[in-house]
Amino acid sequence: MGRYHAQKLARLPGVQLVAVVDSDLSRAQALGVAAFADYRAIFGKADAAVIAVPTDRHYEIARDCLQHGLHLLIEKPIAATLAQADELIALAASRSLVLQSGHVERYNRAFGALLARMDRPVFIEAERLAGFKTRGAEVDVVLDLMIHDLDLACALARAEPVEVSACGFRVLTRDIDIANARIEFANGCVANLSASRVSQAPVRKLRIFQPDLYVSADLQAGKLRYVREAGGAIAETEETYEGGDALAEQAAAFVAAVEKGAAVPIDGRQGRRALELALTVGRLVRERLEKFI
Repeated sequence: MGRYHAQKLARLPGVQLVAVVDSDLSRAQALGVAAFADYRAIFGKADAAVIAVPTDRHYEIARDCLQHGLHLLIEKPIAATLAQADELIALAASRSLVLQSGHVERYNRAFGALLARMDRPVFIEAERLAGFKTRGAEVDVVLDLMIHDLDLACALARAEPVEVSACGFRVLTRDIDIANARIEFANGCVANLSASRVSQAPVRKLRIFQPDLYVSADLQAGKLRYVREAGGAIAETEETYEGGDALAEQAAAFVAAVEKGAAVPIDGRQGRRALELALTVGRLVRERLEKFI
């Protein structure tokens, strides 16, 4: 994943890709810039960095980078624990550094259009399915996949979560491979989210309902279908948002925050909120597994 971040940043105007750090030095060298096996080698050479390492290393590396004055974009989840996230947020604030959380689905053009249209959602349904991959398997499916939709649901609900229930199961690993969560928000909105990392076909779908409108979104295909009542009949319209590059949009937002002081679209606090929900869902699933299985 780090390779893709580097490529997107290198194409942005005014950005100089100084170096790539990878434990596999040959892989880092393939990008044609300075390559290091130790991230500390970039201190004093760079102004900002993207952290795209396994989750259990986010905190250690991010803290060190912030202490050396680097603005950061950290892949989701922002950290492994809430205490770690809190320390990173406080450290970035104390040094006036950008701390952006890498929830890339927020930059999906179809989701952006959906978010602009829906202002009073009462029910949100999300389905995110993927085939099994060793990458990301160091965490459960909630931290790997569902966390995307936990963040999107919070953005759509425009309210804080107040109640969570969840269930899930182990299939191919010793951790949670399938999960379902029900989130209630302070404004009455309810979200039902499902995630699996042991499916045959990838799926990234959302369905959102509000009093005057229903929207079905295929985030993978960039398609939206709106359904509403008009003159006693059901009217349907479709929109397609093709050709977008969410990772490039995220990189551009990060650069704008660093260079121009633009507001960070998904800051550390929003990353922490998604992490807190994900950890809560994971805990509830494990408690249920211990009780029934």
